[in-house]
Amino acid sequence: MLEKIYTIPINEAFDESKADPSCGCPFCTISEKLGANEIDLILGASMMEPDVRIKTNALGFCRAHFDRMLGAKNRLGLALMLESHLAELRSDMKDNPLTALKPKNKGNAAVARVEKLSGTCYVCERVEASFSKMFDNAVWLWEQDKDFRQKFADQPYFCLPHYKRLLEVAKKELSGKTYPEFFASAEKVTMGYFDTLSEDVSWFCKKFDYRYDAEPWGNAKDSPDRAVKFLCGRENGK
Repeated sequence: MLEKIYTIPINEAFDESKADPSCGCPFCTISEKLGANEIDLILGASMMEPDVRIKTNALGFCRAHFDRMLGAKNRLGLALMLESHLAELRSDMKDNPLTALKPKNKGNAAVARVEKLSGTCYVCERVEASFSKMFDNAVWLWEQDKDFRQKFADQPYFCLPHYKRLLEVAKKELSGKTYPEFFASAEKVTMGYFDTLSEDVSWFCKKFDYRYDAEPWGNAKDSPDRAVKFLCGRENGK
């Protein structure tokens, strides 16, 4: 069994989803764990590191990760970061006295800085830097490890965003001879779940017709929730 350090999170997530299909897409699990680790770090040891503070001041955080930090225990750590972030942001939003001489130039600095801030998040950026490598490593594992191929085939599903990324990497990394076999395995997992999910959603809709009132729900009750997770994935620790 290949036990290189960068394959361990992949094997752990794939094992979890194989053992318990309710865990869903293994890549979503990896992403969530990476996000949780980053939240713990940013509110812990990394909080006072000057290089980290420079980055958090510049990038800020998305609303989802702000909410995660607000729900954590270390609200003082968050407040300390917010203190310096707000101070720097306020300074960046001030107009340059020379360029603001023209009335219509007033507020340009604020618009530009807030627009830049709206598309950045320190945690998202950190998670993506690690998460993007997981697809390369998963494809490499599938190619090198026969046991992992079976584990791959036994997954409950890959959500559509991660299915797309997985195929993009595999197409780039695998040979023309090997890729079709990989695709067949990934497609069987994803499209098999797609068909089952579609049936469950259709049955959910029918259950609101009085003619089906006495019929059992089967697996349809939570199908809208599962459909959203399948279509959008569970975002990185948000």
